[in-house]
Amino acid sequence: MSALRQITEVTWMGLTSLPTRKGAAAVVVMGIAGVVGVLVALLAMRDGFEATLGQTGQADEAIVLRAGANSELASQIVREDALLIARTPGVSRDPQGDPQASAEVVVVANLPLRSTGTDANAQIRGVGPQAFALRRSLRIIEGRAFRSGRRELLAGQGAARQFRGLNPGGILMLNQEPWMVTGLFATGDATESEIWADAEVVQSTYRRNAFQSVRVRLADAAALAQLTAGLAENPQLRVEASTTQEYYATQSVRLRRLVNFLATTVASIMAVGAVFGALNTMHAAVAARTREIAILRALGFGAAPVVCSVLLEGLLLALTGGLLGAGAAWVVFDQYTVSTLGANFSQVVFAFRVTGALVRDALVLALAIGFLGALWPALAAARMPIPEGLRTR
Repeated sequence: MSALRQITEVTWMGLTSLPTRKGAAAVVVMGIAGVVGVLVALLAMRDGFEATLGQTGQADEAIVLRAGANSELASQIVREDALLIARTPGVSRDPQGDPQASAEVVVVANLPLRSTGTDANAQIRGVGPQAFALRRSLRIIEGRAFRSGRRELLAGQGAARQFRGLNPGGILMLNQEPWMVTGLFATGDATESEIWADAEVVQSTYRRNAFQSVRVRLADAAALAQLTAGLAENPQLRVEASTTQEYYATQSVRLRRLVNFLATTVASIMAVGAVFGALNTMHAAVAARTREIAILRALGFGAAPVVCSVLLEGLLLALTGGLLGAGAAWVVFDQYTVSTLGANFSQVVFAFRVTGALVRDALVLALAIGFLGALWPALAAARMPIPEGLRTR
C-alpha cells in the first residue's frame, strides 16, 4: 500500500472517531476561534483607523505647522506669518489671483456623546474662505454652509453620529455662547469627525490671536520643494511644510504601535493556552486510539502515516476554529463604527476593516497552533512499541 493511501486511510479512521470525542474537539475549536477572533478584531481596528487617516489629505495640498510641532494643537502661527506663508512661491492661485490658502484655528470642545451622554473631546476647526475649495471631496449633505462672521457651525456627519446637538437647526453652546448648526458635510475621511466654523469667529470666541496651521494648494507636483525652500529662506518664519497625506499618515503611527503591542501580547497569551488545549486533546485522541494504531502498525502501516494523520486532524480542528473565529469577527466588527482619540486629543470616527489579508494571517496563526498542539502526540503515537499498544484495552 502506498504511503499516500496509508495516510488517507489512517486519517479517515481518525476523523470518523471525532463524534466520540466531540467535547475535547470543541475545546480546541473554540479555543482557537477565540484567539483568531480577538486578533482579527484588534487588527481590524488598527487598519480601519489607518485607512481613515490614509484617505485624508491630498498629494497636491500642503499643511504648514510651526517648526517641531507634531500636531496642529502643538502648533501656533501668528497672523502676519500666515499671510507670508500664503504668498510663498509654490502656492497655487485662483482665477482672481488670490493664494489658495486657508489659515485655520483648531480648538477642542467638550460635547456629550450620543451613546452615553458623557462629555468627550470634539474638534472645532475654524477655517478661511478658501477651505471649501481646498477640500475637494467635501460635499454638504444636509442644510447649508456657515456664513462668515456669524456663530454658525457646519458639522461632519461622523461628528454628528458621535455627539448630541449637531442636527441642522440645533443650537450648541460653545464657550458659553450659542452657535447654530447650519448643516452636515461628508468627505469620506477623518475630516468628517470635525465641526467647522469661521476662523475669525472661533478666534474671537476662544480668545485666540493665532492660528494652528495654514493649508495651501500646491501649484504643481514639484511645488512642495519650492514651498519648503521659500519658507526656509524667510528668516521671519520658523515653520515646516508637508503634504496633508504625509501629515495624516504620521498621526496613525502611535495607535498602530499600541494596537500591534496589544494584539501581539493578547494573542500570544491566548495562543499558548490554545496550544496546550490542542496538545491535551490530541494526546487524548491518540490514547483512545492506541490499540487501533498498534493494529494498523502490525498490519504494515508505517510510522509516517500515523504522524501525518494526527497532524492532519489537529490542522483540521485548527482550521475549523480559525474560520469560526474569523467569520464571527467579520460579522460583528466589519464596518463597525467607533471613535478614538486622535493626535489632537479629539475624537476621530472610523470603521473597523476586516480584510482578506487579516483573515489569511489569522488562519496561518490558527494552523500553526494546531500543528504545534498535534506534533508531540503525533510523534508519541509513531514511537509507541507495537506489543505495548496491542496490550492496551
